[in-house]
Amino acid sequence: MRLVEGHGINDVDDRTYMIVDGRRVADPYYLVWKTMLRRVYSPLYHAARPTYIEASVCDEWLRFSAFKSWMMEQDWKDKQLDKDILVPGNKIYAPDRCLFVTTAINNLLLDRRAARGRYPQGVSWKKKNKKYQAMFSINGSNKHVGLYDTVEEARQAYNDAKSDYIRRIADEHTEPLRSALQRHADRIQHD
Repeated sequence: MRLVEGHGINDVDDRTYMIVDGRRVADPYYLVWKTMLRRVYSPLYHAARPTYIEASVCDEWLRFSAFKSWMMEQDWKDKQLDKDILVPGNKIYAPDRCLFVTTAINNLLLDRRAARGRYPQGVSWKKKNKKYQAMFSINGSNKHVGLYDTVEEARQAYNDAKSDYIRRIADEHTEPLRSALQRHADRIQHD
């Protein structure tokens, strides 16, 4: 049996693709599973996204049948598999640590540490105003928080505004996502 991404075992008799309108289309369960394995085990993927180098997949999910059974029970359509919203900093793909979230929620919690530059997240220097600007992105649009005299004031304004926004988003969701988002908001506010 050929391993998927060198580690996964496709132990399901179903095809990994379907024919839709005469076109071959990947089975959505298989596609998510294979993409997860690629993130964790592909050196090419790690070269582009080194944050996944330390990630792993639990033994159970190395079998496609187990992952598919779990995914079939989830609200996954038009969503992304996430491993670190429920457990901040988590590096293990496992059923008790993962959930599906919208792209907007996933992007809202991105750290972007590598691309940040010299100032804290959400803070930049506005030469024209000779002030530090605080802002964050909501669905690809920048939300201006304000201009401040110091980096510390701008950072705290950013943390307060972003954590308030995340709490409002949390109230729109059910458990366990609601509590996870509230924990992220608390962490951001007190960062």
